[in-house]
Amino acid sequence: MKPTIYAPFLTLVALAACNNLYSPSNTPLPPSFSVIRAQGDSLTVADTLNKFRAALGGSLNAPNSPPTDSGRREINWDGVPAALTNVDTFPATFFNVNSKRGVLMSTPGTGLRVDSSAFASINAGLADQFKAFSPKKLFMAVGSNQVEVDFKLAGTTTNGVVKGFGVVFSDVDKAAATRVEYFDANGVELASIASPAHLGAQGFTFVGAVFNSAIVARVLITSGEAALDATITDVSADGTNDLVVMDDFVYGEPQPLPQTSNYSRSL
Repeated sequence: MKPTIYAPFLTLVALAACNNLYSPSNTPLPPSFSVIRAQGDSLTVADTLNKFRAALGGSLNAPNSPPTDSGRREINWDGVPAALTNVDTFPATFFNVNSKRGVLMSTPGTGLRVDSSAFASINAGLADQFKAFSPKKLFMAVGSNQVEVDFKLAGTTTNGVVKGFGVVFSDVDKAAATRVEYFDANGVELASIASPAHLGAQGFTFVGAVFNSAIVARVLITSGEAALDATITDVSADGTNDLVVMDDFVYGEPQPLPQTSNYSRSL
């Protein structure tokens, strides 16, 4: 990966302890978690991403390897076949069936898209808007700015939970318009973590959370304020919406379901 050249920028790493939430006396305390965020050039975000990997623990588990009790999985989109690139029909099951990594995806929109043109194939005006963190493919929902990620034991239909999940975003102009929400197996929100705005032209941000145990069954990613289409313009080009796309996903190895409780935390 050829790094984008900027001056070094600030990496934000925040620890979020959940034990001070107001809750009924009969409700168990929620799990603690660490929030890891960064904003800046590719070198800055790569350094924070390495810290996030270390916090998850273990090694990178190869695609199609069987479920294991430690380590992490990663998705960077660049190995997606040409036939499934630059089309609005990327399979939601690809990363649990074709390339077994324990992830199913869905969207309230009309489809999913892995794109090698920085989405210029959708809208020529976006040609210089988005940069790839790990060149050159990027990811986005079609007809929506939201993607849901559900976890399975890799390559199986068995529901799973992960210790943590993080995502690299490209071109976040507005702080808090982009966020990742984390849910347990009962659908209870564990955390809602906003992305900072990027620093520098076409910069990157990273949002991740690592819990003290595998408890995250689902994440909901909101990328900016609107879906991409043939006419929409980013706020940085005098448009009315902040347009954001995604690059790398990094998450803990999916584990069997534990018992969960009701709690939530927003940051």
